[in-house]
Amino acid sequence: MDIKEYFARISYWGSHNKPDLATMSAIFQHHIQAVPFENLSIHCGESIELNLEATYNKIVKNNRGGWCMENNYLLSWVLKTLGYNVTLLGSKVYVPELDSYPDEIDHLLLQVELEGKSYIVDGGFGMAYQLWQPMELISGRDQPQTPGVFRFQEESGTWYLEKVKRKQLVLNQSTSTPQNVENEACRRIYLFTLQPRDIEEFRGCNAHLQTAPDSLFVTKSICSLQTADGIRALVGWKLTEIKYNYRDNTDLVEIRTLADEEIEKTLKEKFNITLDKKFVPVNTSRLSLF
Repeated sequence: MDIKEYFARISYWGSHNKPDLATMSAIFQHHIQAVPFENLSIHCGESIELNLEATYNKIVKNNRGGWCMENNYLLSWVLKTLGYNVTLLGSKVYVPELDSYPDEIDHLLLQVELEGKSYIVDGGFGMAYQLWQPMELISGRDQPQTPGVFRFQEESGTWYLEKVKRKQLVLNQSTSTPQNVENEACRRIYLFTLQPRDIEEFRGCNAHLQTAPDSLFVTKSICSLQTADGIRALVGWKLTEIKYNYRDNTDLVEIRTLADEEIEKTLKEKFNITLDKKFVPVNTSRLSLF
């Protein structure tokens, strides 16, 4: 594993000699715009390994993306290699349709201690709730970023991440998100504690999410990538492209349903992904990703 090869993968050519906030933020920004959040392996008949070298080979050498336990595990290695103080944390992702959190942790994120402050670094959430910058761990403070305003709320040692949503101008309204989700003014994203975690604690989660019949990742094929001014996402056959703040407090959303023969070309042109095995798109879950 070679840090320079990783930098080439994310097209980062800046300084990395000093472990400071500016460097971490720049590397993070390059990562999320180069490495998709995706679970395509599941829908190609492949398993997702919770192994750092396997993840490195997949993302860096094979030009693929990954989900949280791949993206953030790789980022933890990158930041530790550069001298940052990194701790793995576990979180529970909010399900708006059920208005609840799962019983067990199902998301990996990073805590970085830097210059007397604590930051949450999460390069593995994807879609429209992906952070674009490390967030300082402070309760109740709005932290505006290009995707919107994020903030933490802390209650009795449990931290909640939420995002204030903008209005959406959907060019083809007939395929917009469900009304109950679309009308949310603020979306809870996940909760977590500051209990340090070991990667071994995520093995059960890693296996469950790619095999359980009701898992979101089994019932939806997902590939999303942050762009210079928004995101693009392919969920099943539905391609969604969002431009953030197209108008004041309004995001521009364009949705298109692809034909089977368009999928492979779209993955290559929009996400720079070429798959080795046959990909079978899936979108049977009623749960929303937006």
